[in-house]
Amino acid sequence: MLMSGCQPATKESPPVMPGTLAAVQEKTDDAAKDMHEYTFAQKGEFVENMQIQLDSIKHDLDRISSQIATASDTVKAEDTPKLKALRDRETGLELQLQKVKDADASTWYEVTAGFRKNYDDLKTSVAGARQRMSEKIAP
Repeated sequence: MLMSGCQPATKESPPVMPGTLAAVQEKTDDAAKDMHEYTFAQKGEFVENMQIQLDSIKHDLDRISSQIATASDTVKAEDTPKLKALRDRETGLELQLQKVKDADASTWYEVTAGFRKNYDDLKTSVAGARQRMSEKIAP
């Protein structure tokens, strides 16, 4: 039986609300896609872009720290160690970025692959921490 004039329903994604975990994940995905496009010849651009991304993560961690500072004692006790772990991971990424800066053509892909994986993991973890804090301090 042929049905003319019928088209399958399209599923449109709902709009992504700024500040939500989905919005952060979308930005993370975009940044990750950007990272995969860099070649050794674009090393300077890659390093500059990743430094901007790491600065953004530091800013997010500072904001989370401020939220923890004004939270209940229970939240402070629970989330202060988690924040420290995230800051330690960010510091580790700064060191990895230095290795990326020092990479030569023969080590470029290996060094950037390790950086990308750790960056993606940290960015996702920070987004999750922001989401948890917003849920904990929501009125």
